[in-house]
Amino acid sequence: MEFITERNRIYAVEGSEEVGEITFPERNGVHVINHTYVIDRLRGKGIASELVQRAVEQIESTGGRVEWGKGVCRKTFFWK
Repeated sequence: MEFITERNRIYAVEGSEEVGEITFPERNGVHVINHTYVIDRLRGKGIASELVQRAVEQIESTGGRVEWGKGVCRKTFFWK
């Protein structure tokens, strides 16, 4: 599985299929993880957790911070 990093999005690819993604729009240096998705057949295998970990690392490495309050994807709320 390969993870592709974009500015406010990371997605997972298996072969030619996109199998998961996380989005984290930014405003004034604050990012909200507002969407996390993994296809049904791969749920429960740690892919969403890996996406969250990568997103948090990317955000923090650029000096941003994650907002864990209102607007956060409910699947990631308890991750931290």
